[in-house]
Amino acid sequence: MNELATADVPGRTRCDGFAVRAALRRAAPALAAFAAVRMLGLAVLAVWSAANGKSWHTLLTARWDSLWYTRVAEQGYGYSVQLANGDVHSNLAFFPLLPWLERGLSALSPLSPADAGMVVAWLASLAAAWALYATGERLHGPGTGVALAALWAALPVGIVQSMAYSESLFTALAAWGVYCVLTGRWVWAGVLASLAGLTRPVGAAVVAALWITAAVTVWRARAGGAGWRAALREHRGMLLGVLLAPLGWCGYFLWVGAQRGSLTGYLEVQGGWGNGFDGGLAFASFIGHQLSGPAFAAGLGLLVGVGLVIWLYVHGVRRGQPLPLAVYGGTVLLLALTAKGYFGSKPRLMLPAYPLLLPLAAGLARWRPVRSWLVIGVVAVGSAVYGAFWLNGSGPP
Repeated sequence: MNELATADVPGRTRCDGFAVRAALRRAAPALAAFAAVRMLGLAVLAVWSAANGKSWHTLLTARWDSLWYTRVAEQGYGYSVQLANGDVHSNLAFFPLLPWLERGLSALSPLSPADAGMVVAWLASLAAAWALYATGERLHGPGTGVALAALWAALPVGIVQSMAYSESLFTALAAWGVYCVLTGRWVWAGVLASLAGLTRPVGAAVVAALWITAAVTVWRARAGGAGWRAALREHRGMLLGVLLAPLGWCGYFLWVGAQRGSLTGYLEVQGGWGNGFDGGLAFASFIGHQLSGPAFAAGLGLLVGVGLVIWLYVHGVRRGQPLPLAVYGGTVLLLALTAKGYFGSKPRLMLPAYPLLLPLAAGLARWRPVRSWLVIGVVAVGSAVYGAFWLNGSGPP
């Protein structure tokens, strides 16, 4: 757990520039595969949108949540909409890092905040693909790293990675943060966890991965006869990383509470959107309603999908997935499945749960290259078609 691999994460030693370039060269096939899958998705979206008389650019930058992020970037917080049923949608529900980056990039360039958000998403998705490659390479070899990045790009909702949404930015920060935990870079892990916590509520998953791994590391050291002080001396920076990790998430949560005059202010904001956590009761009720009505096929598909993601998680844990990945992936999955609200958003909420794909990537890496890339190509085409259909229809609110 405390083994350090200086070639994979920037910022460790004076020769890190060389190490980063070497790591980037190794990751180049994964980044190329990721970019090819996403470019295919964008090409199909452009053709499909033109046939429907719509703009692919508008669909990526000025629909659904991207409008809320852009408004925060342009006007700050304090905007809300009251619906006919009395619900209040406040922009305090949207964490600030993406709007900050949109505002900063648009101030330094000719880009509008909306276009800046799309550029941030595209660059962040490449950073996330690099982190996925580094993770797969470390655990199972280069082939797994390439397959993991390509599979993540080819998810059915992969088009969200190219939208002015926060999923790509969050996944990049989370994946590098978890990788730093995996390699014992505790301070970097804490910084990245804090930034992930400023990006999405599920940033708590990165904090959990760091805290639980740190606790288990200290416990194992004590079980081996060393005291906790000796464990902290051996794992330098662990305590600082643990302290830094929750600052972003807790800071925004407390700031919203101060704005609302209530310690639970952020939960009240989410309640106004119809969101929150009920242990999965609302989602189970929704699936049950689908199964008992004319939408039986859709309900059955949902049930199979939930079973599949749970199986992937359990399978990865049984295969010995490292603790930081198991905790992070399990927390993202738990939060997504137990949240109430608009159930069409659940696939998007699970987009950052890349550890679920590790067993599939490792399996593909063992196949002959022609066979594995044929499978990835078929999945990528399906993802591109579905993404174009989805955005030109109900979309990912």
